[in-house]
Amino acid sequence: MLEKVDLSRKLDKEEYREKMAVLQTQLGKLQRECKELKIPVMITFEGYDAAGKGVQVGKLIEALDPRGFEVHAVKRETEEERMHPFMWRFWTKTPAKGRIAIFDTSWYRKVMIDRFDGETPEKEIADDFNSIRAFEKQLTDDGTVIVKLFLVIDKEEQKKRFKKLMKNKETAWRVTKEDLERNKHFKEFEKINEDMFGRTDTDYAPWHLIEAMDRRYATAKIYTVVINALTAAVEEARKGRKDEVNPGLKHDEFQVSALSKADLTKSLTKEEYTKSLEELQEKLARLHGELYRRRIPVVLGFEGWDAGGKGGAIKRLTQAMDPRGYVVNPTSAPNDVERSHQYLWRFWRAMPKAGHVAIFDRTWYGRVMVERLEGFCTMKEWQRAFKEINDMEQDLVNSGAIVLKFWMQIDKDEQAARFKARQENPEKQWKITDEDWRNREKWDQYEEAVNEMLLRTSTPQAPWIVVEGNDKYYARVKVLKTVVEVIEKRLKEEK
Repeated sequence: MLEKVDLSRKLDKEEYREKMAVLQTQLGKLQRECKELKIPVMITFEGYDAAGKGVQVGKLIEALDPRGFEVHAVKRETEEERMHPFMWRFWTKTPAKGRIAIFDTSWYRKVMIDRFDGETPEKEIADDFNSIRAFEKQLTDDGTVIVKLFLVIDKEEQKKRFKKLMKNKETAWRVTKEDLERNKHFKEFEKINEDMFGRTDTDYAPWHLIEAMDRRYATAKIYTVVINALTAAVEEARKGRKDEVNPGLKHDEFQVSALSKADLTKSLTKEEYTKSLEELQEKLARLHGELYRRRIPVVLGFEGWDAGGKGGAIKRLTQAMDPRGYVVNPTSAPNDVERSHQYLWRFWRAMPKAGHVAIFDRTWYGRVMVERLEGFCTMKEWQRAFKEINDMEQDLVNSGAIVLKFWMQIDKDEQAARFKARQENPEKQWKITDEDWRNREKWDQYEEAVNEMLLRTSTPQAPWIVVEGNDKYYARVKVLKTVVEVIEKRLKEEK
């Protein structure tokens, strides 16, 4: 791509003035329309050092209402960021609907600058590109406009700009020895950039090369690219084209059923339970400290039928752990802020740093269960969610995390008995709602959705464990035993 760029392009002052008067008005209007239509926008500035990324960010925001955008300057990862998955710090910066996020360098730093500098191991590159493509696909599928700009100058122009900066003591700090090294090996860095374009220039998030030898030309072209992208998004939104409605599930007698394999007669006596609980909690307490020492993050997700025993299982886990090293995240219906972002955003924000444990009482799988069946998302949205979820969990695993998902399985009669017991106990009546009873009426539909979920999202790296839960003692011990065994296996592998 880079060899085809004509770096002789330029604009004189008068032509530039005339164009910018029109372009700035257009961009200001489009920002207001995107806000009205709740279209989130992400604009990334990448390119060669000294190509003018900072200057061009400044020129672009001149036309924007400062209340509607935020600029993120991306540098080397902080210690906190290094303790999370690669894309965590960018997921947490994605804009709400109707807002603009501008990145002065972005998630591409890891596969460009850091790769050249040897900070990104080559063995990680393929996974990093997979994470980037999944990130951009998930956001654009959800309606985000992503504009990727790459500012191009040649080796001699870069060297000239470096010299000018270094002559002034107030700007000399901006040129690092790493910058000079990349200029010295300009062709090698160019090959890294070409590889990046080849792997990430997609129809949903294409690259736009900006000839940046002439500042005025670069500014006008950046405005034009951004305006074209936002205009297309606004026109699409104005059409009001509706997605296919969810027709609901129809029972299929030939469906693959993972739940039918669960033997709900499994049980433990109180004595067996007490003995196993004590032994397993003692082991987990010791393992929790080892996880922290070795900086291994753990993500545990709990789903299941209402009254299926999620809370009881989670309580027996946390009783054995240092409260400074875990967080339990109860997941309810998204609030207004959460609804203004892509649905995985709120879960990314809660992912643990290295050495810590995040426990989710209900999870991101609500997308393919309650949101699917109650019509809170479209058919296209829940159908693509299976891959989106698998991609997210793969990112967690790639970062070194242990990921386990538990489905707490009980039968319909056992659920009814537990509902009744809650209603008759004044201290537990708060646990039962009218919605719980309504959900029972859709038991067959939920069962079919759960079977599909288990089939499509249980992977060797992030498996589903179906927990036979009619007997609470058995269920709690199975959860504890599974967590202990998986952690022990991981620790042995890392010795």
